[in-house]
Amino acid sequence: MFKINDNFLALNQNYLFSQVARKINAYMNSNPGVRIIRMGIGDVSRPLAPAVISALHEAVEEQTSCDTFCGYGPEQGHRFLTEAIAAHDYQARGIQISADEIFISDGAKSDTGNIGDILSLTNKVALTNPVYPVYLDTNIMSGRASIDNIELLPCTADNNFVPSLPTGNPDMIYLCYPNNPTGTTLNRDQLKEWVDYAKAHGALILFDSAYEAFITEDDVPHSIYEIEGATEVAIEFRSFSKTAGFTGLRCAYTVVPMALKGENAIGESVSLNALWQRRQSTKFNGASYLSQRAAEAVYSPEGKKQIRSTIDYYLRNATVLREGLKKAGLNVYGGVNAPYIWVKTPDGMDSWSFFDILLEQCNIACTPGVGFGSAGEGYVRLTAFGSYEDCLQAVERLSLLKM
Repeated sequence: MFKINDNFLALNQNYLFSQVARKINAYMNSNPGVRIIRMGIGDVSRPLAPAVISALHEAVEEQTSCDTFCGYGPEQGHRFLTEAIAAHDYQARGIQISADEIFISDGAKSDTGNIGDILSLTNKVALTNPVYPVYLDTNIMSGRASIDNIELLPCTADNNFVPSLPTGNPDMIYLCYPNNPTGTTLNRDQLKEWVDYAKAHGALILFDSAYEAFITEDDVPHSIYEIEGATEVAIEFRSFSKTAGFTGLRCAYTVVPMALKGENAIGESVSLNALWQRRQSTKFNGASYLSQRAAEAVYSPEGKKQIRSTIDYYLRNATVLREGLKKAGLNVYGGVNAPYIWVKTPDGMDSWSFFDILLEQCNIACTPGVGFGSAGEGYVRLTAFGSYEDCLQAVERLSLLKM
């Protein structure tokens, strides 16, 4: 009989967001006609920017002619997009990242999960706790994760959600800032500590900056490469999903600097850029031409203005939720540089119990914090990606909360 990958059996068999969906559906089946305000899964609700829609139409029209039809593209991404990213997201901030260091994909979730393909299974891993589940789960799937190989770095109110530097000398360090799920950030000095640590210990930082467009405070870096020396120790992941509403359209990118080198089994220096190029060439045929043309439009003058307006819309939602939750007597974090609100449950209540109370008393769906790790117990996450009207309604419902 053929064998399975036993590593999958080590996973929590109930994926967090599927479990949340089942509980919501069960409640709705028992309470027909009840309108649930969904603030659990971080999906966007605003339509694509007009500049993006125009670019999609133009790209579709190009597919009607033999002269402009586009089939397979380069695995690393079309040059028109990688050059736009390099110019607008990096060089405009004084960061010397070139188009050859940028790889277009269909999502940051895919890339953060797949990056382990080019890294040794013997590497030790450090993760913040709570953490976006894909980081831990994909290391378990690969067989890298074990009690000895994983160091969890607690992020709680006691340390202002700033993780302490590792003590176990990890080889791979996952950081997500602005953070999902807590909505908190690292300032420039705090992020520099991590870069300095990685340089001193020969570690690789896997930096997820999918929410950088939501940053409002000046001292919060938009890219890890704003920190000197980071191109030698960090890979950065970004996405158009939350920035430009591409959760359904699918387009993202990963930056693997030329200066970033790893070590093979006999101690020789190896380019991670070359390894990732080889991996993508073998396992990935590239994001669609249509989505890449749409992403290019994000950087047009009209696109920038329209997308800024949408981001401001979600940030206004975050402010409404944040203030409403405070008025309801709850301790609240995040929501300033991120679209996520991290809420402390009252009276020492566990995450799933408070999830049930919000669902049953307020008809609001959130995400239990414990689903992001043990340090998330006693918290829930709400997102600001719904409509402004729903946020106002949610605040009104929260004012009636009985605990």
